[in-house]
Amino acid sequence: MRGVKAPRSLRSGIPADAIERFDIGTTGKVSIAALAAVGAIGTAQAQQSTLPPVTVDAPVTRAKPPAAKPSAEARRVRAAVRRAARRQQQAAPATPTPTTDTTQAADRNPYADPGAPYKADRLASPKFSEPIANQPRSITVLTKELLEDKNATTLKEVARTTAGVTLGTGEGGNAFGDRFFIRGFDARNDIFIDGVRDPAVSIRENFFTEQVEILRGPASSFAGRGTTGGAINIVTKQATDRNFYNVESTLGTDNTKRVTVDVNQVISPTLAIRLDGMFQDAGVAGRDYIFDNRWGGLAAVKWTPSETFTLTANYIHVDLDQLPDFGVPYNRPALAPYTDTGVPRGTYYGFIYRDFQKTTQDIGTVNGEFRITDDLTFTNKTREQRSILNYIGTIPESPNNVALTYTANPQSRYQVTDVFANQSDFTYKFWTGPLKHTLVFGAEISREQTSIDSYTGLSSEAVGPGAFNGSGSFMNASIFNPPNLTPFPNFNPQLTGNATIVPVKTNSGYVIETANYHDVIILNGGIRLDDYNVSAYKALTPGTVVAADSDMVNWNAGLTVKPLPFASLYAAYATSSNPIGAEVDGTSANYGGLNPTATVNQIFAPQQSRAAEVGTKWELFERHLLVTGALFQTEVSNAREAIPTGLPNAGQIVAGAAYRVQGIDLGVTGKITQKWSIYGGLVLMRTEVTNSIVPTNIGLPLANIANQSFNVLTKYKVTDQWEIGGQATYRSEIYGGTLLVANQGTVLPSYWRFDAFTEYKIDQHWTAKLFVNNIFDKLYYDAFYQSASPFVFVAPGRSASLVVAAKF
Repeated sequence: MRGVKAPRSLRSGIPADAIERFDIGTTGKVSIAALAAVGAIGTAQAQQSTLPPVTVDAPVTRAKPPAAKPSAEARRVRAAVRRAARRQQQAAPATPTPTTDTTQAADRNPYADPGAPYKADRLASPKFSEPIANQPRSITVLTKELLEDKNATTLKEVARTTAGVTLGTGEGGNAFGDRFFIRGFDARNDIFIDGVRDPAVSIRENFFTEQVEILRGPASSFAGRGTTGGAINIVTKQATDRNFYNVESTLGTDNTKRVTVDVNQVISPTLAIRLDGMFQDAGVAGRDYIFDNRWGGLAAVKWTPSETFTLTANYIHVDLDQLPDFGVPYNRPALAPYTDTGVPRGTYYGFIYRDFQKTTQDIGTVNGEFRITDDLTFTNKTREQRSILNYIGTIPESPNNVALTYTANPQSRYQVTDVFANQSDFTYKFWTGPLKHTLVFGAEISREQTSIDSYTGLSSEAVGPGAFNGSGSFMNASIFNPPNLTPFPNFNPQLTGNATIVPVKTNSGYVIETANYHDVIILNGGIRLDDYNVSAYKALTPGTVVAADSDMVNWNAGLTVKPLPFASLYAAYATSSNPIGAEVDGTSANYGGLNPTATVNQIFAPQQSRAAEVGTKWELFERHLLVTGALFQTEVSNAREAIPTGLPNAGQIVAGAAYRVQGIDLGVTGKITQKWSIYGGLVLMRTEVTNSIVPTNIGLPLANIANQSFNVLTKYKVTDQWEIGGQATYRSEIYGGTLLVANQGTVLPSYWRFDAFTEYKIDQHWTAKLFVNNIFDKLYYDAFYQSASPFVFVAPGRSASLVVAAKF
């Protein structure tokens, strides 16, 4: 036993090699008295006492028996104990202090930068294996913290304050609900929830939302049909491995009363559940009579029975009860809405005793993830969904600018959309030399069916003869004094019963490959095949069937080069296909739907688009701020258009039109300093018709698009308790029009809108937040209704709200 060292108290004054030379020898015995004597060498006052020699056996090293290999159950228990220990350590209460870092809260967004919660680092879908900073495309992500600071409780409010996104209406037989344009292209059926298409044109709440992801540019190789301008993916909240209990209440000047609850509970080391609830009773600022009541809930579960298998599931129910507001008439001679020419901004043009809007959504999702090996993972997601859009509303059409009258025209719909979808993905990670590969290949099947019915019996007997026509339209109503208090004493609307049924069957397969060379050069590409079949028929009218079957192949390719670890340059190219009937809510082929009773030809090959984009992304300030910039161009061919009056075959629909959208897309999100957060974007576009059956259309811009839009939200932590913030939004003028080209005779003016908020942290659990939206009570408008006699949607006026939140 060489190299034995005595305790420090016995080594003072001993040469270092004295101990090294002291050897136990082969006897395996050592004399403690001898050790004491050696320890005294060199000490001036060594003790002169003699000690009896005491000897002990030196330790004998024995070989350890081979450890038994743990069973699968033992490994599972060991992993569960480790997870429980980590949770216990993470959940240990910190010393109470007003400066508690809320970015590390138990309910934080798992996809966001922990140090800069405005900045999302990754997308939720496994199809995007690289961080957002490495993706060769423009992506806008609104994290949970951003949604809270925008005070955005609906997807519509998100779109209203996001650069590059424009709101639309429900013209052409389409449903009135969420309708968005991304980079100039209709995206109302390009909404996804956790990566599964939600084709229902519904009204979407945000209480169950973790983040909103806006992919800009064609996304057919990732998402399937459509997605010409991009796609919106809503990421829902899931059960997590940490306990938290949150409640939030809101009181607003627009009569808003809102409560949300968000609770996560770990039941066992392998099981966690999450429950969310929302209740709202509200009005709409600046609009008479309108109410916006909602309630909903989410239940989510996460089960991890082993280290290799995880099962997550959630169920969402949302119920909305509203008085629909279909806008105000447009004064064509003045090139402005009537609320800009003397009509009070709050004037309501519907009938409060007839009109209603009820929307429900029930969405159930089960997702299983099985890690076959360390490099191969299989996931399977199944979705069952039903959405109901049910309304009777009044649109103020055909204004008489001399008599100052209009026609109060009813619009009604009872639309039920059912979705069944299943996605199966394999994710394989491997190396070839210095290249790290991530290969995602999978298949998707979806079955969608939309039933579209309408109401009859919309007239009122309480008004004199001639006021209502047979369809329930009120004729010659006063623009300045609309008859919205008209009684309907025997109101009993009935559905026609002869609904239009639109089934859609899609079978898809795809491969997506990413090759990363030392995080310096990253190649990305994908290809997808969609077998798309759509038909439409009347429920009670035999023989009225129109159908189309399309095989669509789309692909994308991108190259990202990172000359610096925090900076990248990229170039990308992608295609998309928009088949006929893809807008399943439509009852007019002019607007992308199928009409089973139409006499015109409706079957055409899919509309095709090709897009190119070059850009750069920079992660600055310790990588907590992402700054992006891109140049893009999208060209569309085989677009559909209607032959106008005055040309041969007027009213027929033809394919062969083409148009182009070019632009600049700038964005910033994250933290500039530890106290200063920012999120913003600027989009400048130029649109142009490049081919049309009408020669005079060529060169004209597209309708319903804001070619310049800007938004910035920023906040600053003044002290450990106080934060202040504000938001500015700009949108350029929008031209009206029908189907393809803008009508220079109808225009919505440009506008600026400003918001502000301040937040006070009472303690580590309680927070109070005051919002003032539309500070200067700006009168502005969301969207045009595309018709020869348009009307416009009025945006909300000024409102203030106090939000008190408790988090435990």
